[in-house]
Amino acid sequence: MNFDITAAGSIWIKLLGLPLLAALLATMLSFMVMWPRSRKEAVIRICSSIIIATFTGPVLVAAVLSWWPALFDSANAVAVLYGCDPATGFLFIAAPLMAAIGLPAWWVLGACVRWFDRRRDKDIGELAADVAAAVKEVRSGR
Repeated sequence: MNFDITAAGSIWIKLLGLPLLAALLATMLSFMVMWPRSRKEAVIRICSSIIIATFTGPVLVAAVLSWWPALFDSANAVAVLYGCDPATGFLFIAAPLMAAIGLPAWWVLGACVRWFDRRRDKDIGELAADVAAAVKEVRSGR
């Protein structure tokens, strides 16, 4: 069996290229908002943005595509007007969505870590009760 390494690499670049570029953009934007305090924090922020944008970005794009397909059709038409391949229009919408979902990754991760840290000695039932209390508090508007 003859396996073409170049073709396999090309497939991986197509599958992961856009989410990784979107995550890089999200990380750069988060650095513009708040510069990391250390190299360790910078690496963690980069990794969290990459993970979130890579795994949840395509889910967000699929949700927006099913909810608002005309948006992608319009983007394809704009790509044709620019003289590009119509599939490039998909990237006009997908790339900003993936970057947007990767942008708050660091803050969401930090909030979850702090929440769990404050409840370090609790069991799963007590954690569930804390979640229920927090949801009730948010719904009541306190």
